[in-house]
Amino acid sequence: MTLVDSVDRDRVLLRHFLAAIAYRTQKALRGAPDHFSHFSAGRRTRTPVELLRHMASLMGYARTLFLGGSYSVTPPPLPTFAEEVARFHGNVQAVGDLLASDAPLRDITPEQLLQGPFADVMRHVGQLALLRRLADAPVAPENFIHADIRGDRLGADQSPPARPDTHWPERPE
Repeated sequence: MTLVDSVDRDRVLLRHFLAAIAYRTQKALRGAPDHFSHFSAGRRTRTPVELLRHMASLMGYARTLFLGGSYSVTPPPLPTFAEEVARFHGNVQAVGDLLASDAPLRDITPEQLLQGPFADVMRHVGQLALLRRLADAPVAPENFIHADIRGDRLGADQSPPARPDTHWPERPE
């Protein structure tokens, strides 16, 4: 494998990780009750809408690691949860497009991109799923190995679970 092949493979894997973020985000949001976007687990915890806004900011920051410039740590709130979801996926798509291009990373390695903003966003996706459970609207477990995750699908339109667990004790009655 040449250095060029290795760099291309890194970008393919990073883009696939972005697709996993997009898939898991939609899994955590799909079918959520209306009250979920502003559900509070307690004092000094982010609500789902605040988490999503932060996740969008992290993806905006990731764009600057290719293009330079800056992205607000606290972007202004959008009027609806759906618009926040769209902003997040738009930023994920923008980073995916940069990975698919020959745009170079600025002063960081692909590994740093993964361990920094990408891993941070995936952690917040887990928090969204946990908040669903705390909001009494848990998400069905599934075997993610079989999920239909593709690097070219980074938006909100994600496949349904391929192999959801048929038995899960936390299922709402």
